[in-house]
Amino acid sequence: MQTIDSQLKEAIKKGVQDAFDLTLEDQQIIIEIPKNKEHGDFSTNVAMQLTRTLHKNPRMIAQELVDHFPKEAAGIETIEIAGPGFLNLTLKKDSFSKVIKDIMDKKSEYGTGAKNGIKVDLEFVSANPTGSLHLGHARGAAWGDSCARIMTKAGYDVTREYYVNDAGNQIANLALSLYARYAQALGHEKEIGQDGYLGKDIEEKGKELAEQYGDKYLEETPDHLDFFRKEGIRFELDKIKKDLDAYRVSFDVWTSEQKLRDDGAVSAVLEKLGEKGYTYEKDGALWFRTTEFGDDKDRVLRKQDGSLTYLVPDIAYHNDKYNRGFNELVDFFGADHHGYIPRLKASMAALGNDPDKLHVDIIQMVRLVSNGEEMKMSKRLGNATTIRELCDSVGVDAARYFFVQRALDSHLDFDVELAKKKSNENPVYYAQYAHARMCSILRQVPEWAMPETLERLTHEKEIDLMKTLQEYPKVVAETAKSRQVHKMCHYIQNLASKFHSFYNACKVNDPNDKDLTDQRLALVKAAQIVLADALNLIGVEAVESM
Repeated sequence: MQTIDSQLKEAIKKGVQDAFDLTLEDQQIIIEIPKNKEHGDFSTNVAMQLTRTLHKNPRMIAQELVDHFPKEAAGIETIEIAGPGFLNLTLKKDSFSKVIKDIMDKKSEYGTGAKNGIKVDLEFVSANPTGSLHLGHARGAAWGDSCARIMTKAGYDVTREYYVNDAGNQIANLALSLYARYAQALGHEKEIGQDGYLGKDIEEKGKELAEQYGDKYLEETPDHLDFFRKEGIRFELDKIKKDLDAYRVSFDVWTSEQKLRDDGAVSAVLEKLGEKGYTYEKDGALWFRTTEFGDDKDRVLRKQDGSLTYLVPDIAYHNDKYNRGFNELVDFFGADHHGYIPRLKASMAALGNDPDKLHVDIIQMVRLVSNGEEMKMSKRLGNATTIRELCDSVGVDAARYFFVQRALDSHLDFDVELAKKKSNENPVYYAQYAHARMCSILRQVPEWAMPETLERLTHEKEIDLMKTLQEYPKVVAETAKSRQVHKMCHYIQNLASKFHSFYNACKVNDPNDKDLTDQRLALVKAAQIVLADALNLIGVEAVESM
């Protein structure tokens, strides 16, 4: 069954074709719900968009469209021309109730897009395995996972990927820190050093290894340090995976930087860049001519001491993703990596990959506010606020919701007190309460049946709610395309608000009018299905009672 949105677009396309012999695509047509109800149920600016093509006054174009508009087929009662050329469309009252039957037929599949064949790799979190995930990771995890859920529903073939930075100085410091704690547990003096990891978890792991292996690894040799490196990575990754699982975040692929190095992928890209003439020696270092691809300056690949910069394994990693056949690659980077984007795109172009397939979304900083004061964080010292601690404090639902309710490129103050509130001030409580109320209404009349017609759903608040329900497929599709997850939260709040207004204005269960009761219960059920699905798309539970 067509949604009202798609039905109106088809009518507009036919009107334009008949009036001007022009063919429009769906994406060229914008349909909105006017804020002022006196301006109709829907509005479109298509006449103004056609001005450049037709070289006519937009109001003249609008009038010709009105003259050729298939009103009856589109279920339209009236069309009015407003302002510089807007078309305000008022639908017949029975046009809106079609969405209820559509939802009841499709259930949670309502809003699901057809498979589009676009393979997308979403790489997010990718925190170094040197400690627990903190608030910055929590925002990226909630956003990336929600984005994956929404894009999957919209028809994309999505792969969730975590890049494990299990090589380099931070991992070496982790190994040395764990070795020091292991030696200390055996009664030996061993300094951790100013770059070491001082968290309680590393201390406990050191004691555990001492109890398990005795002094077997006490001698400080390369093989023994490799043991502590592997044990440290395994220990930290296991914690990360457990925290992510509790946070309702999963990954399809875990890619190891060390494995890329061991498999020769890192040395291979260096060789390829050299063969293409994009590298040169200067001051004892190996440089990459990224300025040839729009970067503001050339970048060092291999330093004077022979060690590689962190850009090199990143080049190998992204080249590997291209080789795996994705149509789109999306990275979610912290705000401090903004300047890293041009050199990464430059490296892909140098290797012959299409840089336009690589998208980088920036995650702005998070401040945790408790009792009016910001909580400071330091992962190395082991006193950062972790995902697990936050979820224990405010709950997974509130944590997930609060992290995705604002645009990713906006700074976020996470208000702990608000997240805990059991009132309508708390947006996640407001949405979940709406769902619980829907479930409660439906439980009170278990014997209701889907009515043959829904023609009596003509109250202003009923129509507002049905309009909002018919927008859901469009919201899913547009949110997936733009990766602006917060728009799903806006939709959830709007749907909850429209439901509460309907409930306050319309008596749902009327023992003296079973027909109207059944029709309104069908509307409640349709709203419950959509709200539950929308909440699931951002990883929030649709609770049935509160």
